[in-house]
Amino acid sequence: MRTWVKKLGVAILGLGLAVTLTACGSNSSSSKSSDLGLQKSGTLTIGLEGTFQPYSYRKDGKLTGFEVELGKAVAKKMGLKAKFVPTKFDSLVAGLDTNKFDVVMNNMSETAARKKKYLFSTPYIYSKSQLAVKKNSSISKITQIKGKKVAQTTTSNNATDAKRLGATVTPTDSFQQSIELVEQGRAAGTINSRESFYAYLKQNPKANIKLINSGDQIAVQKIGAIVTKEHPKLQKQISKAIQELRKDGTLKKLSNKYFGGNVTDK
Repeated sequence: MRTWVKKLGVAILGLGLAVTLTACGSNSSSSKSSDLGLQKSGTLTIGLEGTFQPYSYRKDGKLTGFEVELGKAVAKKMGLKAKFVPTKFDSLVAGLDTNKFDVVMNNMSETAARKKKYLFSTPYIYSKSQLAVKKNSSISKITQIKGKKVAQTTTSNNATDAKRLGATVTPTDSFQQSIELVEQGRAAGTINSRESFYAYLKQNPKANIKLINSGDQIAVQKIGAIVTKEHPKLQKQISKAIQELRKDGTLKKLSNKYFGGNVTDK
């Protein structure tokens, strides 16, 4: 009788231990997501445009691009799955405040205004700006946009630079629309990163535009992922993942794939 009771007790103890270990494993995953303040447990929800080649765009109906692959790689380093939420540029940063996503990865440069309210990860791109104008344009220097119409998305750092240089900003919803207004002659030019223009010209070699370097008129921009100031742990984890991807060569590999050169180094 005592032997039977002893065996029963051991069995119950083993079952209890198994249940406890299972619960601990489940709580560990849930705890990690809770600790980082993620919208969904086990998932890194990423906001991006989805229409901005080569950063994020659709090819044969499937979302792809530099920041799409980067987002997946970052999430994997963090032990998470990546979920993408395509959103218009002017609503992207605001989407963080309404918990539409955990992080924005959309060629966003560090600016004084943004850093007052948001946290940036370590940079994954060091961007240099250029001005695109029609091939027959008389503009030969970026400073010559003073008093002219320049097509830009209104909340971008490019719009800020255009205004500082004396241009009048014609609001657009996307990089593509800005380029179209220039080619149609409805805007004198548009400012954007060299990597954006390189990728565009790779796909549209006959485009009626020429590029003008910004020289020392526009500083090199640090491009990183953005989270709210309520999520410093998430910022640190994303930065750690990016640093690891830089060290193992993934950043350079993705840059060469989508831009035709390395734009991830200073």
